[in-house]
Amino acid sequence: MADPLWDKIEGNWKQFQGEVQRRWGRLTDDDMKEIQGRRLILEGKLQERYGKTREEINREIDEWANELKV
Repeated sequence: MADPLWDKIEGNWKQFQGEVQRRWGRLTDDDMKEIQGRRLILEGKLQERYGKTREEINREIDEWANELKV
């Protein structure tokens, strides 16, 4: 099932890259190019960089996405 909020984030990824890197500073520029707004890739990169569980990462991403003004 598509997530309308995430569809907007993915469609406007270039606008959100700076915010993502400020929030999760361990993500590299190469990570950001690979992610390209795709949530599953973002989840995986955050798990790699921060060593958190999938549930923790999903909660953080949801909190961040819900704070956005999209």
